Amino acid sequence: MAISLAKGQKIDLTKSSGESLTNFCVGVNWGAIVTEKKSFWGGINKEVQDVDLDLSCVLTDASGELVDYIYSPDYNGFLEKNNLPLGKLSTRDGALKHSGDDRKGDLDGDDGLDNEIISVDLNKVDSNVDKIFFFLNIYLNQGQNFDFSHVPYAKIRMYEGTSKKVNTVFANYDIATNSSFAGKGALILGKLYRRNNVWRFDAIGDPTADKIFLQTLTHILSNYAK
Repeated sequence: MAISLAKGQKIDLTKSSGESLTNFCVGVNWGAIVTEKKSFWGGINKEVQDVDLDLSCVLTDASGELVDYIYSPDYNGFLEKNNLPLGKLSTRDGALKHSGDDRKGDLDGDDGLDNEIISVDLNKVDSNVDKIFFFLNIYLNQGQNFDFSHVPYAKIRMYEGTSKKVNTVFANYDIATNSSFAGKGALILGKLYRRNNVWRFDAIGDPTADKIFLQTLTHILSNYAK
């Protein structure tokens, strides 16, 4: 049975079989926002608002210094103008790989698959990496104004499988039903961390009021990585 994570909960990565979980996906699932309005003729019109959530991660060493990162290349126009490192979908060691940006969410209800996924192979992680932080940001297009409390069935899970098939869910974390996320546009999900050469997971679950992902990245390095 999958572990239902709570804020601040720490778990080891041991499967029910007793084996260590080393190859898995960290995925985020969500739906578009659907509102119903009465039409002039008395019927019901459905309005669908795309939702763009961005799953990212940063990797740090034991002293809290940035080692590597994954975040969407869709930000590269802004990053290049400000002489900042450009986004990429894979770590240098190939241990973590992003499935790519989903700008809409599920448009026809929950399809059972995650919209953005970072696949993890802990056996390939560079020996210099001590912590891996996962975080989520809402990207608001012009005219949009919503937060996590508005996003249907938003949730995170760790599972064995691929971006197209879920084999076994190891742990999950529900965003949509957590009232503390209301009014927030960013979320520090959790971290993988080494202890005595064994990987564990900490469900941090801290929402922030960050408007862009760079603020969340800086927040993590300043307050959580040391």
